[in-house]
Amino acid sequence: MSQSRLLSLVEAATNVAVGYALAVVTQIVAFPWFGLHPSLGENLSIGALFTGISLLRTYTLRRLFERCR
Repeated sequence: MSQSRLLSLVEAATNVAVGYALAVVTQIVAFPWFGLHPSLGENLSIGALFTGISLLRTYTLRRLFERCR
């Protein structure tokens, strides 16, 4: 049974939302090790940028693999 486009999007969005939270926490911990001290707002913005890219990537790859299947 193939996955619908909507379910692909829901799965990708859930995966990326969890990834976003993990990324922001990781940035808050790791950036100071490299001498970077962004504000919470900057960390959230950086995370949002990469989250948007990740969402597009995940959805596109999911649909590509569904098409190949």
